[in-house]
Amino acid sequence: MSQISALQKARAAYAPKLPAALQNGAAVVVTEGAATQSVADCDKISALFPKTYGSPVLTFAAGKESNLPAINVGVILSGGQAPGGHNVIAGLFDGIKSLNADSRLFGFLKGPDGLVKDEVMELKSDFIDSYRNTGGFDMIGSGRTKLETEEQFQLAEKHCKALNISALVIIGGDDSNTNACVLAEYFKAHDSGIQVIGCPKTIDGDLKNEWIEASFGFDTACRVYSELIGNLCRDANSAKKYWHFVKLMGRSASHIALECALQTHPNAAIVSEEVAAKKQTLEEIVDKLASIVANRGNAGLNFGIILVPEGLVEFIPNIKTLIAELNDILAANAASVESLDALGKANFAAGKLSEASAKTFNALPEGIRKQLCNDRDPHGNVQVSLIETEKMLAEMVGNRLKAMKSEGSYKGKFATQTHFFGYEGRCAAPSNYDADYCYSLGFNAAALIGAGRTGYMSSVRNTTKKASEWISGGIPITMMMNIEHRHGVDKPVIRKALVELDGAPFKFFASVREDWAIKTDYVYPGPIQYFGPSEVCDLITKTLELEKK
Repeated sequence: MSQISALQKARAAYAPKLPAALQNGAAVVVTEGAATQSVADCDKISALFPKTYGSPVLTFAAGKESNLPAINVGVILSGGQAPGGHNVIAGLFDGIKSLNADSRLFGFLKGPDGLVKDEVMELKSDFIDSYRNTGGFDMIGSGRTKLETEEQFQLAEKHCKALNISALVIIGGDDSNTNACVLAEYFKAHDSGIQVIGCPKTIDGDLKNEWIEASFGFDTACRVYSELIGNLCRDANSAKKYWHFVKLMGRSASHIALECALQTHPNAAIVSEEVAAKKQTLEEIVDKLASIVANRGNAGLNFGIILVPEGLVEFIPNIKTLIAELNDILAANAASVESLDALGKANFAAGKLSEASAKTFNALPEGIRKQLCNDRDPHGNVQVSLIETEKMLAEMVGNRLKAMKSEGSYKGKFATQTHFFGYEGRCAAPSNYDADYCYSLGFNAAALIGAGRTGYMSSVRNTTKKASEWISGGIPITMMMNIEHRHGVDKPVIRKALVELDGAPFKFFASVREDWAIKTDYVYPGPIQYFGPSEVCDLITKTLELEKK
């Protein structure tokens, strides 16, 4: 990096804070809890992971000076980018150096693929220093290769042993840490002498539990999105002529949409988990949104903000049924539809759907019908992340409002702007929270390595308090796992944490959303602040604040 911004230069000097247990280095005193079990399917998970299942939760206290020998450690960034990944690596580097100054860190390039293909570089002090407190994963790159075959495991072992690597740290989300768990079991079963430690990453916020309060990057990404949403709120309230439909990342859970709603107070925010729980149809969702627009329009307020989670369509029961039917129809008639364009496929499928699904399908905008039939993944399934849900809802709400106007129940004006905020937040410079949290997760991973553990996820909690009061330790990855049916087979995977409808964040949102729907009660968070008073710079997410209050 030949040139850096003024902010990056200033951030390079920021010294992330650590929990008290790690402030003397990564040589810690370990307290073990009781034996653990998986969140579900205990018999199946224990049978699949006999060497690592049942390990205890660990809590660390400050230890004395380390007398451990030097070690070589490998690190992998896996999956989508999230702010703070570089600080995890920096914390890991400093942590293993605190165990022994001669310890070395190797980065496998482009994710798990680098481990399999032996694409690796040693990460040295000057190089790591240039990436401290920066966003992105560009230090070593990332990838989505799954580690699941015997050949991959053998190559991983071979390439680690060639570099005398005795511990591997995988930084990733639920799928990546599932890989870490499987690899830890393989290495232990084969007496490889290679430890495996995971670190919880995903901006989606769906990798958490009692011991993992937040997945890193969630704080920063939500602040970036909330700044943008706040800007739209201000613009809407200034121009007073547009309804902004904003789709936000989060295919499997609505944590981002909920957090951004709590930060900005939009007129409506859909939570996919509520849609599924109440078995709401697409028509019901459209009617509710149209009612909100109409009520504001009839009060002379022809503008507003609506937040939509990326994965909404998979949570709507009648759309989910429709997608399943389309998958089956197009797969069974692959030869017949191969030469057809998207509209031709849509027309072909429409004639073979059940009556209920055909009604739902024909009510969709033509562009969405084409997307449902044309954009498919290698397994033959609809790529729902490519469906422009925000545009679909904007068009369908517009059509409903036209009908309401002809009925005399709506007298306002309706014009829309649509947005998708996703990649904008994945590589932002980490907030102070994420800078500290990520550095602590990496340093804590070094402590787990020094304690001789494998199959563990780095855990730093109590993060609503000042950093010196944070609690560090580790949890066995197996305790987060269950069995899921994926692509026709049962697989052990980390269970995603969805928005809990009886949890404090959603309950608070539910208690105020009717006021937000009719009033213009916007909050404008502004950009992330890195320097200044603590009440501005050291914020935590509204989600975490409400969960721990």
